[in-house]
Amino acid sequence: MRRLLSAPLFVLLLAGGLLPMSAAAQAKLATTNSKARNLWEKAQAQAKDRDFTKAIETLNQLNQKFPSLGEPYVMKGSLLKAMGENRPAFEAYRDGVSKLPLDPLRANDYFTLGELAMTFGEYTTAADSYKKYLKSAPKSNRNGPRAQRQLLNCEFAKKAMAAPTGPQPERLGEPLNRFRFQYFPALTADNRFLLFTGRPTSESGEDLFISTFTKEGAIGEPAPISAAINTSYNEGAGTISGDGKTLVFASCDRPNSVGNCDLYISRRTGNNWSKPQNLGRTVNSPEWDSQPTLSADGRTLYFTSTRRGGKGQEDIYMTTLDADGNWTPARNLGEPVNTAGKDMAPFIHASGTTLYYVTDGLVGMGGLDVYRCVLQAPNKWSTPENLGYPLNTFENEASLFIGSDNRRGFCSRSRATEPGVKQERDRPVELFGFEVPQIIRARETSTYTQGRVFDAVTKKPIQADVQLYDLNTDELVQYVGSDSENGEYTVVLNEGRQYAMYAAANKYLMKSLSFDYTDKRAFNPLTLDIYLEPVRSGRSIVLNNLFFDTKEFALKPKSRTELNRLIAFMKQYPDIQVEVSGHTDDVGTDEDNVALSQNRAKSVYSYLVTQGVSANRLRFKGYGEAKPLVPNDSEEHRQQNRRIELRIL
Repeated sequence: MRRLLSAPLFVLLLAGGLLPMSAAAQAKLATTNSKARNLWEKAQAQAKDRDFTKAIETLNQLNQKFPSLGEPYVMKGSLLKAMGENRPAFEAYRDGVSKLPLDPLRANDYFTLGELAMTFGEYTTAADSYKKYLKSAPKSNRNGPRAQRQLLNCEFAKKAMAAPTGPQPERLGEPLNRFRFQYFPALTADNRFLLFTGRPTSESGEDLFISTFTKEGAIGEPAPISAAINTSYNEGAGTISGDGKTLVFASCDRPNSVGNCDLYISRRTGNNWSKPQNLGRTVNSPEWDSQPTLSADGRTLYFTSTRRGGKGQEDIYMTTLDADGNWTPARNLGEPVNTAGKDMAPFIHASGTTLYYVTDGLVGMGGLDVYRCVLQAPNKWSTPENLGYPLNTFENEASLFIGSDNRRGFCSRSRATEPGVKQERDRPVELFGFEVPQIIRARETSTYTQGRVFDAVTKKPIQADVQLYDLNTDELVQYVGSDSENGEYTVVLNEGRQYAMYAAANKYLMKSLSFDYTDKRAFNPLTLDIYLEPVRSGRSIVLNNLFFDTKEFALKPKSRTELNRLIAFMKQYPDIQVEVSGHTDDVGTDEDNVALSQNRAKSVYSYLVTQGVSANRLRFKGYGEAKPLVPNDSEEHRQQNRRIELRIL
């Protein structure tokens, strides 16, 4: 049987275990009625012979004829639990315990009833049972800490259900949810492609599927992602970058794998996915590695691992692509994200600053709940916050995804038990959607710009590096490549930020673009095709990320990103000579405008010279208002005409 990538997430064993049959055999029946005692002894003998079905039939007779006796209910509950019939086991334990006085010899029964009650969200019964257990069990009991923790969960759950954080998630309709199991939804930044793991039947393995949203919002038929990805091995728990071009997924028991389940990567060019490559020993371990999530640019990866040295049973780890394109050694996220419990199924929002994951190591609704952390500084996460009810329930929550625009969310949930389905792992799992409440949204809302990169002369698509810098910090926040076949690119932008974006390719002038989203009134997706000029005499570019105060020529600090790019460009092409050209709008006198443009161009020239660029390769000139790009008939047009250009001599 193939190992399932999702197994640790959907299968959790109840702690505490079954009341040993030897203890059940020693229990005394609180009656002297001979008929009752005969049935009781018969049931005990049948149970001893492991004929649980017959024993339960006998105990049912006892329940019907002597309903006031609690012992037969408790014994029946223990047998039903051993058979995997948890719902009737809970009901039997509940009915039996309610008929019996508090007894230290029943401590394990109280604990078992509490655990069963938690699995069905019966918080009042659970709390009462744990209190009885703590009152009756020895002080050194091994389940005491768990009982105390579960009492906190009961209290939290009752308060959460009394104050829901939003509406109930709704099951997604056709053509989705046609399989018996579908989970780990992930969406590209433009909300176009929905990736998920699917298993058509209980016997089938896991594969990756893609559904495409139309512009009108309709969802298309799920299709296998690629024959290059899906194989006879399990492929699942996938994540896709914001531009839909990088895929990381988990697969188990493949030849030459590092551990039993490893992470693999594939990249899309045009419509074709590359042959998956194992991420290697810097990322994978000899243990179970799965449930990945990629940053929007595909250069930071979070995932779940059971490797040694963690904080708990499963922990969340991360790795990044270095300057040479290699993944750095995976490191544990540490506290407060990872706990002594199970920390799993991470999802990093497109903004890169909010992490969602599931854990049972914190106070919640019981089992695995979804929590939210915010990045406060590099490698420093805030205290996890429970997302509350109804995104969290008494069930084990599986996975969560929130779109880049913070509007639409997706999750997967187990359906209620069907007749004949005894094990939790066999319950159908389906995809749900929900409108994201304000209280659980990512800290920053994201949008995107996408388009194609072309050669400005031939008009053919080219492969280029597209980099996004935060102008306030001079930090490279995204780095993607345009598609070599069609030139497509997608870059994610966060609300409240000011960015410089650069498109560059070998033997081409870089393209400088500026995005200012500090004003929240304008925050919509952009379609922006980019045309790169060859590095050739007479070609020029506008430097859109050089900043001056009004009527001043001193460069503002946030110009350093552009200036450093200029220095790198001059080093890359040591034989070229350039002119730094200053231009203004038509406001003011001609003389003042020429002087201002001359001084601004000189400021750029002087900075380059002080940073080691030979003055022999540079010249500067101010043209004032003589060479407008567009008519000076609006403030927007005048802003375009106030510019610095770089021209190849």
